[in-house]
Amino acid sequence: MGLLAGCGVADITGEAAECGMLGYGKAQQQTSGIHTRLQARAFAFADGERRLLLVVCELPLMSAGVVRDVLGRLPGGYTESHVMITATHTHCGPGGYFHHALYNSNTGGFRERTYGAIVDGIVEAAEAAHADLAPAVLRLAHGELRNASVNRSKRAFDRNPAADRAHFPDAVDPRTTLLRIEREGRLTGAVNWFATHNTSMTNTNTLISPDNKGYAASRWEAADPGVVTAFAQTNAGDMSPNLRLAPGRGPTDDEFENTRLIGTRQYEAAAALYGDEIPGVLDARLTHVDLSRTTVRPEFTGDGRTHRTSAPVAGAAAFAGAWVDGPGFRGFRPGRNPLWDALSHRVVYPLAPRLRDAQAPKGLCLPAGPVNRLHPVVQERLPVQLLRIGPLYLIGLPAEITIVAGLRLRRTVASIVGAQPANVLAVGYSNAYAHYVTTPEEYDAQEYEGGSTLFGRWELPALCQSAAGLARAMRDGTPVERGTPERLRPPRARHRRRGTDAPHPGRDFGDVLSVARTDTRVTARFVGAHPGNDLRRGDTYLAVEREEGGGWTRVADDGDWSTTFRWKAVGTGAARASTVTITWDVPPETPPGAYRIRYFGDTAYGPFTGTTTPFAWNRTPRNDRL
Repeated sequence: MGLLAGCGVADITGEAAECGMLGYGKAQQQTSGIHTRLQARAFAFADGERRLLLVVCELPLMSAGVVRDVLGRLPGGYTESHVMITATHTHCGPGGYFHHALYNSNTGGFRERTYGAIVDGIVEAAEAAHADLAPAVLRLAHGELRNASVNRSKRAFDRNPAADRAHFPDAVDPRTTLLRIEREGRLTGAVNWFATHNTSMTNTNTLISPDNKGYAASRWEAADPGVVTAFAQTNAGDMSPNLRLAPGRGPTDDEFENTRLIGTRQYEAAAALYGDEIPGVLDARLTHVDLSRTTVRPEFTGDGRTHRTSAPVAGAAAFAGAWVDGPGFRGFRPGRNPLWDALSHRVVYPLAPRLRDAQAPKGLCLPAGPVNRLHPVVQERLPVQLLRIGPLYLIGLPAEITIVAGLRLRRTVASIVGAQPANVLAVGYSNAYAHYVTTPEEYDAQEYEGGSTLFGRWELPALCQSAAGLARAMRDGTPVERGTPERLRPPRARHRRRGTDAPHPGRDFGDVLSVARTDTRVTARFVGAHPGNDLRRGDTYLAVEREEGGGWTRVADDGDWSTTFRWKAVGTGAARASTVTITWDVPPETPPGAYRIRYFGDTAYGPFTGTTTPFAWNRTPRNDRL
């Protein structure tokens, strides 16, 4: 029969109001609307009885609970080993969908509605991709992109051996890789991998956004309707899109424009690739590794000695945040933190030599391992995966990997399976999450990334050892031990939204409060309701419509770059009122005609709609008030 491939996409947008965003860890960064909805894009492959499924999700991180529940609902034939669910790492998506408390710390607990939207959407995308399976041709291509990333941790990078640094002369990983899916010579799907953080939007933004990688995907799909495109991560741990080394300082000083420009550069670099046809050979291996107690053999440690990882501990530098993308908490800084360093080196390490071997020189700050015994804070048993699609090998890792750490993992696998190193990718943010992975040399610098390498100095060697075992098993056609997956306990703290909606005094839900326009923008304000009453997954909170043939045609919704949906509470108490503001930044190519803006809301008693009166739009509109 030959290779079959299929593509699917579905909405995974969670709560658009009063839900803490995941990524920057800021308590004040609570959702207040939508700039662009979040999507899951799935790619299914089948060759006889063997199947693979890759799902790229516009999410901050990937939760092991989400993966578990998705796997339980997939069609037959897709086993845990053969499914990779990976996140693009936007920092502007709703959080609260983890079974480990650290990632629900600014959301008021576990958010069942956001969790459900994510699981349902991923399953929907996967089912669509499976239903779309049909004979296909795959092409693999590589290129370079050098104006969409910068090394945000150069001091740590420079500690690596010269031979490793020589592989990245500009201290960035410029490799952009594209897997094309074609039917009868026509492009139907594409997956791109490129290393840059999805942090063009800053920690002051509260609108849901898939950031630069989401813009790249939607830009390509708009240019080529019917094609499903995903922009996935590789070893982006020390790669930032903030080219001028400060938050919001990318190509411009505007975070929305930076998102558009960095996304456009990724799209244009990917769309320019074509590549050679590759065979549709499929294979997969996966094992669960207890990173809190892994014995690492001398051939992987680099010093000829056996070492052990330790229970997870966050360093003081981890709480400083990545200053290039967004500072963390006051009182902490990258590098040295005298108080925490002194406590660790003078008190803790002398009493615990095994901990010192694993974690020094880290200034210990949050002992997540002991806390886990009381309440699950971070994950310790992590999945490590290896997928093969023809000559392409994807190392699925549940962490943020620096470029040199990724290089060592790639070289480890490539040397065993006999692949070209360029055809082996370290795919971070996959199947679970365990913070960062740095090289031992980078770890010693204790920058943000090293402080966030929870399992210590030997974490990367432990992962290389695991990846090598998967590669040998794949080469030899033998199975691997599954290992023991993390036991996921039901979250203790669950968020409960209190209060009901009320209209503005003397108004009804959906009433238009004002409409204004400038030369490039139309803004409409409505009497609204809380968006949490209905997440409208697969739907929209707004529509821009043009009059055509006596009816109205939708030209934009809340999944479009040109619109924003903003919610704001009015008053306090059990029955708050809401104001919804919808903006439409009119694209230059918009034809003249009659338009209107509609708002779709929901109360506890059902849906309602608000609609502006029609307004004329010309290519050179007047600057007036409607």
